[in-house]
Amino acid sequence: MAIATVLATAPALAQTDEIQVYDASIAPQGVFNLTLHDNYTPSGRSEPAFPGGIVPDHTLNGVPEWAYGVTDWFEAGLYLPLYSIASNIGPVLNGFKLRTLFVSPDAAERSFFYGINFEFSYNARHWDPDRYTSEIRPIVGWHAGPLDLIINPILDNSWKGVSRLDFAPATRIAWNFSNNWAIAAEEYDDFGPLRGFLPTDVQSHQLFAVADWKGEALAVEGGIGFGLSRAADHLVLKLILSKDLN
Repeated sequence: MAIATVLATAPALAQTDEIQVYDASIAPQGVFNLTLHDNYTPSGRSEPAFPGGIVPDHTLNGVPEWAYGVTDWFEAGLYLPLYSIASNIGPVLNGFKLRTLFVSPDAAERSFFYGINFEFSYNARHWDPDRYTSEIRPIVGWHAGPLDLIINPILDNSWKGVSRLDFAPATRIAWNFSNNWAIAAEEYDDFGPLRGFLPTDVQSHQLFAVADWKGEALAVEGGIGFGLSRAADHLVLKLILSKDLN
């Protein structure tokens, strides 16, 4: 009975195309930006999170993120196309996402900054068991000299009621050696629905070691993630490339 209860309440810990903690930075007003997200799982779960889903182990996921700075506090974005090269079903398209990001202007220059991001997704059946999903991502952060602390207390929404919102926070602690170089520790967690968190051994917890480089023409973020719980993939690599297009 206990096992049946867990299976009935557990969220589908599906694949993700974006492994990133938002720091409230946006494209300058009137500027288009392109960010390429890719992550690969050398050692992960060998079964899909739901029937017909993608097997995480030895699968590559990614998406180009197209963004435009509408004002100094609002950025609009489009993720298209979401794609995978999956170990069990090969190359596939996974859907698309629309994004609206509202932030405190000039977040990089503030000691305390904040924002909120909304994403609306259309999903292929192999990507998510729900055709339509969304994300509510508050952003709270502090710059204390070279040290950054950023929290994204994310709520994943499958449109099944407030109590079924899934709490999946992301946290980043970074040390900036200069304006160009930084190293960080990032943690990505999934505690389960607000109406009742999942048992500890079913929750997903993953810790990433990350290095950032920001040049005038290109920003690069790379990281390696380690599973801290049985429900998390054991080893994940991520790469993010970002460039203003005008």
